[in-house]
Amino acid sequence: MKKLVVFTGAGMSADSGLATFRDADGLWAEHRIEEVCTPEALARDRATVVEFYNRRRREMLAAEPNAGHRAIAALERAFDVEVVTQNVDDLHERAGSRRVLHLHGELTKLRSERDAELTVPIEGWEQPLDATAPDGALLRPHIVFFGEAVPMFDRAVRIAAGADLMVVVGTSLAVYPAASLVRYVRPDVPIWVVDPGRPDIGGVRNTVTHLAKRAAEGMPRLAEELVARFVR
Repeated sequence: MKKLVVFTGAGMSADSGLATFRDADGLWAEHRIEEVCTPEALARDRATVVEFYNRRRREMLAAEPNAGHRAIAALERAFDVEVVTQNVDDLHERAGSRRVLHLHGELTKLRSERDAELTVPIEGWEQPLDATAPDGALLRPHIVFFGEAVPMFDRAVRIAAGADLMVVVGTSLAVYPAASLVRYVRPDVPIWVVDPGRPDIGGVRNTVTHLAKRAAEGMPRLAEELVARFVR
């Protein structure tokens, strides 16, 4: 069974109605990064940061996986699939994907401000402002803020390096270090990119096929092609 690594970005969740950060009408149109997504913002105005992610969590719970999420989950019947995502929602899991690595954190968890590895699940959407972790420290959203290290990146590199096939969905390949994952794939591994824009694939040494479609339309089509081509 071939190892298929699927790397997803904001465009994957956008087709479920979740706003992206970088579009003109996206989340950064309402907030500056420095106000809601840095350690300094959390220290300066904890209430604003916590409320921002409470709203993101509420929106996530109201959203549903789209056809692209479901197509990726269904590929587990034919391939050894691992998903690496830049998204912090749980739509891949709710669609049925069993192995999902979140590079930038998860809205479904909170973590200790003192110990980055101490996480707890959150029920519902609301994080109380004064909620504390088992170690007594205040809890914060389990999100990798700008300026913080990406603790799961090394694991993601190992996953990418083991791929026989790679599919990239809904990302411009502009956010680093995540975007560099495509450069850790073996040079003989084909890569498919599903995105309606113009992802930055310059310098990628592999054979790249670009399907200029949104995730919910392009991913089901590509899934059928992959099964027909590689599954005997």
